[in-house]
Amino acid sequence: MDKTSCLFKMNKLTLPCFFPLTVEKMYAIVEIAGQQFKVEKDRYIYTHRLQAAEGDTVTFDRVLLVENNGTVNVGTPTVAGASVVGKILAHVKGEKIIVFKKKRRKDYVRRRGHRQLYTKVLIEAINA
Repeated sequence: MDKTSCLFKMNKLTLPCFFPLTVEKMYAIVEIAGQQFKVEKDRYIYTHRLQAAEGDTVTFDRVLLVENNGTVNVGTPTVAGASVVGKILAHVKGEKIIVFKKKRRKDYVRRRGHRQLYTKVLIEAINA
């Protein structure tokens, strides 16, 4: 079948569809700073703060799994020759978390706030 041979029904109208019938899907499981993330191309993730400037390109070599159109490649422990390329968009802070401690009848109350530092990374390519 070619791309224009399918028909798309919308509000009682039958229109030819101009999109591909199969969608290529590729994702990878990558380990960044001790945590595992499922990444896809042109998506962004939030990781713990990385030591790189905004706008820099980073390469993650610890790829644990790569899936490309139904073909799964599992590493032992990593996939040989696979890497994920990303671009650092921003360094941001997470939401404020309140840590509250209290011991009753002992006049002990502690209230602390914490904001975790994150790095926003745009995934540019998955090389498998």
